Amino acid sequence: MGTIRILRVYEEPEPGEYRVLVDRLWPRGVKKDKIDLWLKDVAPSTEVRNAFGHVPEHFETFVRDYTAELNKNPAVTDLREILAGHEQVLLYGAKDHEQNQAAVLLSFLNASS
Repeated sequence: MGTIRILRVYEEPEPGEYRVLVDRLWPRGVKKDKIDLWLKDVAPSTEVRNAFGHVPEHFETFVRDYTAELNKNPAVTDLREILAGHEQVLLYGAKDHEQNQAAVLLSFLNASS
């Protein structure tokens, strides 16, 4: 895999980065030309996302549950193929820069590569 980083969808990526949105829901106010690919199938399920609710106390459980989903998710293979050899940025819509699905996904990708 090339270099991968995460960025809030409302922030500007570096020139040349391929922007992959990893949210299940399209972020409000974002035009489609700001995203290169929307890979919602790699996002946490609605059940896991709603259980987290962006409540910091629920993050540890969210990481466990989302990681379990990622271990069985065929979209992870698709994402790995897309990310191979490119400078990438995984985009998320959450306000919290550390406790979000993109951070968990990046950690998962790094641990299992």
